[in-house]
Amino acid sequence: MDMRLTSKTALVTGSTKGIGKAIAIELAREGVHVLINGRNVEETEKTVQEIKALFPATTPQNAAADLTDRKQLEALFEKHPQADILVNNAGIYEIMAYEDVSHEVWERYFHTNVLAAHDLCKHYMPEMLSNGFGRILFIASEEALMPSGQMPQYAVTKSMLLSLSKSLSKLTAGTEVTVNSIMPGPTLSENVHQIIEHLYSDEDIPFAEKEKRFMAANLPQSEIQRFIRPSEIGRLAAFVCSPDASAFKGSPIRMDGGMVPTIF
Repeated sequence: MDMRLTSKTALVTGSTKGIGKAIAIELAREGVHVLINGRNVEETEKTVQEIKALFPATTPQNAAADLTDRKQLEALFEKHPQADILVNNAGIYEIMAYEDVSHEVWERYFHTNVLAAHDLCKHYMPEMLSNGFGRILFIASEEALMPSGQMPQYAVTKSMLLSLSKSLSKLTAGTEVTVNSIMPGPTLSENVHQIIEHLYSDEDIPFAEKEKRFMAANLPQSEIQRFIRPSEIGRLAAFVCSPDASAFKGSPIRMDGGMVPTIF
């Protein structure tokens, strides 16, 4: 399917691994010139070269920066002043008991998961409106709608992204600029894969069986009873960023594997 994105430019934050990398790959598959972002310059460049080898007709670029560092953020804006597509994927998460979440932790999560995305939107959105086309996409989580209680500092920031998405979408009324959110459920990132392998390291069984056992024991509410693959989210993200998805405005789009038990 041609999503009519050839030659667009997309900044995908946190795109050296996991969901962010999968989104960058799927956008590049559609002919998009992706700006790869991560804190580590070497890891970022490695991903750039990997995507360049996969899709030689595109021109991926290194957009390494710590998005919570004002100087690095300004340098990023100077090097890459324009983007047709902005995917706010970068974020941090950790299971923590509420009583252990200090004021400093709250601040770090707010700055990393929310303010950094806001700063990027504030920079790139005006030119999208001027150019008559743009896509802003926030990667939230099912925790935004259904907090588990295991990481309140994370769930709160993901709920804030849904609100920010809707607020910014109001500013795009009557234009071909859209602002939306995707809420993935439990996803098989590199870290999750390692955790599952470690949990069943003493058993000589295929990964698929390990995954099945883990889901049954820990996430029985999942209707697919497997982890979502990053590539699945990547394909959805590419579609939402395409001209064919112009009717999605301020929409929280669920890809949670049936985790959320409510209609809305």
